[in-house]
Amino acid sequence: MDSTNQEIAFEILPIIRAYKDGRVERLIGSEIVPPSLEDPETGVSSKDIIISQNSGVSVRLYLPKLTNSSSDQDKLPVLVYFHGGGFCIESAFSLIHQKHLNRLVEKAKVVAVSVGYRKAPEYPLPIAYYDCWDALQWVISHSNGRSGFDEPWLIKYADFNRLFLGGDSAGANIVHNIAMRAGENGLNNHSSKILGAYLVHPYFWGSNRIGSEDSDPYQQDILDRIWVNVSPYSIDDPKINPMGPNAPSLSQLGCSRVLVSVAGNDPLKDRGRLYYDELKKSGWEGEVEFLEVEGEGHAFHFVKCDSENAEIVFIRLASFLNHP
Repeated sequence: MDSTNQEIAFEILPIIRAYKDGRVERLIGSEIVPPSLEDPETGVSSKDIIISQNSGVSVRLYLPKLTNSSSDQDKLPVLVYFHGGGFCIESAFSLIHQKHLNRLVEKAKVVAVSVGYRKAPEYPLPIAYYDCWDALQWVISHSNGRSGFDEPWLIKYADFNRLFLGGDSAGANIVHNIAMRAGENGLNNHSSKILGAYLVHPYFWGSNRIGSEDSDPYQQDILDRIWVNVSPYSIDDPKINPMGPNAPSLSQLGCSRVLVSVAGNDPLKDRGRLYYDELKKSGWEGEVEFLEVEGEGHAFHFVKCDSENAEIVFIRLASFLNHP
């Protein structure tokens, strides 16, 4: 291979390496797995659907195992889920997210739609935001019925009066940005509204360090460099720093309930707590909850999904998604 093809445009070890000829090596991440009918551990079924022929964006739908007594009137909450991975790794179709959502869907008894948005650096932000917005529009279009394009699981089982957004890490960042857009512009003339949104270990950042953010220079450097290489925006743009001086008021957040969850050993925890505090003070008229799990690191509930502390997160999320 010509040596010029080996020139590195950037690398963030141990996560990703991008070459000047456009090639990208994702150095970590779990394997891609197919959907399944009735997962043997949880009974949850899943399937994949291409929702846009133009962009190629797909979603993985999840449906809990229904009892024999279930009827057409037993509608379920709807969760539109955005996966994490720094906007550049992981997938809606990866093993860890399949296991995560199988477990959450089984526990919460929701219909979930996990969005396979396009990733940086091939597709830098704001493309992921656009893809996730389009996926949300696709989901809520089923509340009105759209002949010829209807997805049976959404038509039959989804209660669009209980519509939620959820995400982890970069996915939680997407949740915030989608909810802000919904609050500012509505949901494209649909009658549906977002009832709630949960943000687990949200990837918010900024140039001025707060709390314990200076305690780990290695992690600080990674968090800085991820944003620089996945987006054209500054590190203090409202998309990554929604509490910054130029950010719009959080009072515009377009949902009625929010849950923010952080981990005690995560360098992002203080920024997540600040988001919770600022949302409470903003004049936003909804209800906001906060959960901190001590002694754990970023995204621990994926790595240690069977631990007692992971169970705390799953129970809290299930409760949030089923709050009357």
